[in-house]
Parts: sequence; structure tokens; C-alpha cells
Amino acid sequence: MTSHQNTQTMKPATAAKKLGVYLEATPAEFQEGVVSRTELNALQTDPPEWLQELRRNGPHPRPVVAAKLGVSIAGLARGGVTEPLTTEQIEALKAESPEWLQQERATLAEVRKEAVRIKEKNAERAGRPGQPRR
Repeated sequence: MTSHQNTQTMKPATAAKKLGVYLEATPAEFQEGVVSRTELNALQTDPPEWLQELRRNGPHPRPVVAAKLGVSIAGLARGGVTEPLTTEQIEALKAESPEWLQQERATLAEVRKEAVRIKEKNAERAGRPGQPRR
């Protein structure tokens, strides 16, 4: 008996998200088709020129924009950035350094610091079994 393995596929939106690119900026054939796991792996290991160009210059999706600016996605929204940005626009925002961007960077830094503190506290607690939680 031979087992037949089905090819795992995903929607273009999922593939674009995994590749870190803005779907609407990808070629039409990418947007209209389905992407197999094998094709996705090939795109990641040996990206074609269009993918390299998108990663280099954008437009970038919100998660990428947020990461490049050093803020959260919610921070982008609070700052009024709701559209994808190009690398040039991101660099201009960094150079301008508006007050909202400075504030959101500080907020994210505090959130990360608090997460580390909680993780350390939980690790310490795990090392002392039988101690009540506080």
C-alpha cells in the first residue's frame, strides 16, 4: 500500500505574512495563486528579485514598519500610521523623530523591561517549590 502525501498549500496572504512583505505590493501571479510549503521554502532560501526589492524598499506591512521603528503595532496606530510605509518613509520618520515616536519607543522599552522582570520573578519562584504565589 502506498501512502499519498498531499501538498500543503496556503493562501497568498499567509505566505506574504510569513515572508514579511505587503501582499498588495507582490506580483499578480503571487496574489492570485496558492503557495505550497515547498514554494515558500524556495522563496525564503533563494528570494527572486521582486521579493528582494520589496524587503529592501517596501512598502512594508505594519509588523515590519513597527519593528523598524522600534514600536508596537498598537503604537503605530496611536501615532496615526495606518498605511504601509516604504523604507524611505520609515527613515524619514526616524530622522524627524516626532514626539509620538519617542513616546512609543519608551513605552515599548518599559513593557519589555517589565516582561523580563516578571520572567525572572517566575523563574526564581519555580526554583523554590512550595512557595505561595504573590
